[in-house]
Amino acid sequence: MATEVVMPKWGLTMKAGKVSRWFKSEGDRVKKGDALFEVETDKITNAVESPGDGVLFQIVVPAGETVAVKTVVAVLAQPGETPERRMATIHRDEPIEAAHTAGGAAAEAQHETFVAASPIARRLARERGIDLSRVTGSGPKGRVIEQDVLDFEAPAQDRRSAAPSEVNASPQAVALASREGIDLTRITGSGEAGRITKVDILRAMNPVFQASAAPAQPAVRSDGAAFPLPGILPMEGMRKVIADNMMASLHNSAQLTVFVTCDATAMTRLRDRLRKKYNRPDDMRISYNDIICLAACRALKDFPIINSWLTDEGIVVHRHINLGIAVALDNGLVVPNIKDAQTMGLLQLARETRRLVQQSRAGDLTMDDIQGGTFTITNVSMLGVDGFTPILNPPETAILGVGRAVDQPAVFDGRIAVRKMMTLSLTFDHRVADGAPAMRFLRTLADFLEEPAMNLA
Repeated sequence: MATEVVMPKWGLTMKAGKVSRWFKSEGDRVKKGDALFEVETDKITNAVESPGDGVLFQIVVPAGETVAVKTVVAVLAQPGETPERRMATIHRDEPIEAAHTAGGAAAEAQHETFVAASPIARRLARERGIDLSRVTGSGPKGRVIEQDVLDFEAPAQDRRSAAPSEVNASPQAVALASREGIDLTRITGSGEAGRITKVDILRAMNPVFQASAAPAQPAVRSDGAAFPLPGILPMEGMRKVIADNMMASLHNSAQLTVFVTCDATAMTRLRDRLRKKYNRPDDMRISYNDIICLAACRALKDFPIINSWLTDEGIVVHRHINLGIAVALDNGLVVPNIKDAQTMGLLQLARETRRLVQQSRAGDLTMDDIQGGTFTITNVSMLGVDGFTPILNPPETAILGVGRAVDQPAVFDGRIAVRKMMTLSLTFDHRVADGAPAMRFLRTLADFLEEPAMNLA
């Protein structure tokens, strides 16, 4: 009996996923648990395993396309079985011609042996047109990591004769070039790192426009990232999904942000004392963020409505606190969370935070790491920013923004003194929490930071 393979739903807010590559071709025998295809979302890139044994009868959704969750992306059949072929509903700007027959050809072009690699390494390899099976992995059990891809250089003859799947081109550009019979190896890319975009293919199809267009000149920003100016940066991959989710967050919730100025002098002294106490090389180096995480857990116990989800069934108020920590990456933002953070002390919170940050930057997060968050903290103090209005991370109903701690003149004990001042901001969904409890939560959190001993009360 045929088995339908569907786009998985990872988390309450996932609406669609992008099939970034297929590891099997039509006609291949597969076993339950084999890596079938790779899905890219705003949070993570992960392989989807085969739900059963059989033959990959049809690839319904080709690589590079985005479909809604629960959409059938492939069909498995038993040997000799011939199920009815399916047609996919693709999320794209232009209609797909003969989508029901395109799957096999696209999969053949995208087919490659599955290689154990981190999501960042996979994405980088795609952008550079590098075949991961040729890269020697230096990670655990031979896993390919980002540095392995950065260190890899394909031979010149391989780059000249690169197949479409090996060319540094976006999936939309590959699909359009294949449909129009355009040789990708003869196209100069205008995207980041010379990546060929759909716009480059359109220019190649219109020589008049191509001749009149001014060549793009790279511009280097202060943080080292190079963008073509003038030029077009494709809105795709993680950036596209993040953009869609942020707009959906703003449009689908009644977001309000409140601010409080906190005297962080006592918190600074506590941090400095802890660093002196735990100063061995293998000791955890305590930060402002660790102390704020501990205080936030303490405050959330007093204001449980802030530690909630808004779902179709109603408001879910949690007993546990899965504390989300926003981590900035080169190509976006991920929010892994510390499970049951309310049960942890300061040092344990610090260790868990460091682990999640390191795994985020290495591309080693699991689905469990990024699912189930109940409240998020986003700290921009290292960027020199005083305050900001963070955007909710649905289905969570509140998010805390942390600005820098800076010396400022302030009134202390009736006198003007130099104090360490910090701005905290809380964005919350006004449909779930009224202004008064949200403001009291933020003021309570500030009190805990101004008098850290209150966390013990």
